Amino acid sequence: MSEVPSELKFLSTHEWVLVEDDIATIGVSDHAQELLGDLVYVELPEVGTTVAAGDSVGVIESVKAASDTYAPISGEVIEINEDLEDAPERINVDPYGDGWMYKLAIEDPEELETLLDAAAYSDSIVDDD
Repeated sequence: MSEVPSELKFLSTHEWVLVEDDIATIGVSDHAQELLGDLVYVELPEVGTTVAAGDSVGVIESVKAASDTYAPISGEVIEINEDLEDAPERINVDPYGDGWMYKLAIEDPEELETLLDAAAYSDSIVDDD
C-alpha cells in the first residue's frame, strides 16, 4: 500500500499539498509515482505564473506514460524544484520530500477545504486498485 502522510491534503488526480503559513508545496503522491513507474521527465510551471485550482500546470513522463499534473489550489508559483530537471527520479525515491514539484503563494485558503484529507485519499486509492 502506498504511503499517505496524514499532514497532507490531496487532489483526486494524485497531487498532494503541504501548507506552511500562506505557502503550499505541491507534488505527486507515492501512489501516482508507483502507477507511472520510473520517471524520465518532469515539466514544471514557470515561476511567476498564476494558476487556478484545476488548471493543468505540467507533465510528468515515465517509461510507461505521460500524465498532466493539476493545480490543487489557486495561487502564484513562487518556486520550482529545479533539481527535478536533471533528476526526475527524485519523485520515485522521495515523492513527499526531495520530489516536491513547486510552491504556490496561496490565493484563497478556503480552496484547501475542497481537497481530500489523507484518510479520504487513502480510501480513494484503495478503490482504484
